[in-house]
Amino acid sequence: MNKIVNIIKPTGMTSHDVVSVVRRTLNIKKVGHTGTLDPDAAGVLPICIGKATKVSELILNKDKSYICELTLGITTDTYDSSGEIIDRVDNFSYSKEEIEKAFETQRGHIDQLPPMYSALKVNGKRMCDLVRSGRADEIKLKTRPVHIKKLEILSINDNKIMFYVMCSKGTYVRSICYDIGQVLGCGGHMSFLLRTSSGKFNLENAITLEQLQEYKENNTLEEHLYDIDYVLSNFNSLSIHPNARKYYVNGGIIDERRFTQKDFNENDEIVRVYCEGEFLGSGKLIKKGSEISVKSDKLFIV
Repeated sequence: MNKIVNIIKPTGMTSHDVVSVVRRTLNIKKVGHTGTLDPDAAGVLPICIGKATKVSELILNKDKSYICELTLGITTDTYDSSGEIIDRVDNFSYSKEEIEKAFETQRGHIDQLPPMYSALKVNGKRMCDLVRSGRADEIKLKTRPVHIKKLEILSINDNKIMFYVMCSKGTYVRSICYDIGQVLGCGGHMSFLLRTSSGKFNLENAITLEQLQEYKENNTLEEHLYDIDYVLSNFNSLSIHPNARKYYVNGGIIDERRFTQKDFNENDEIVRVYCEGEFLGSGKLIKKGSEISVKSDKLFIV
């Protein structure tokens, strides 16, 4: 099986826990997730199976969206509700305009400081592990450029602010909450997080782990699995002649004369490659003057 299944991760489980359940349910060893969700978070977690694990990085690099709750007045060391409270402010009041102004600081291209309690690595060690083992002094936090494409306040109820965010890979929504709290001066932390989409995968095309088991037993799982080229649809495509298939699969360079279908632009670097309707993998275009050829980049056939 070389497919992708979109799982709704429940709260209380790590992303690796979800992978383990999928591995046991399908009795397949080669299974991987496409971007860690914290145990307290829930939502969309695409899982790659078999050769589909080769595209996990492509899914990881896509934009993601979340619905998040920010609780003002309480700051934690982890920036979320799982951490220890390090500061508390009880008496504060902000107008909607003041809150909106604080949110404005997090929109667009920004330099974000990640939480100390994160899976980012320093000298091969996860920062959260270094902090927990008393080696926080080895960490020198550096800002990272991220792109907050959408940041919309959904509701404000006392010290609870619900908002929607669409952002680039590598964005920490916890840091958005922490930074808004700092701008307002009362502090804050992320008290709820639901990932609503990851690239082309969203809540509408996701299933639960219980449904995974049910569909497996009912032999209807295929209806909820996605082909590898589903996540590569942003790349243009070409088809090669059947007599070029073996040479291409073995690493040979196929020139344009043996293309049976061309649907790409001259500026494209990577394309989806097919042969008689079968998806072979991603190919790298080679251009020499007016001549174009293709060489295998990643193969996904058995």
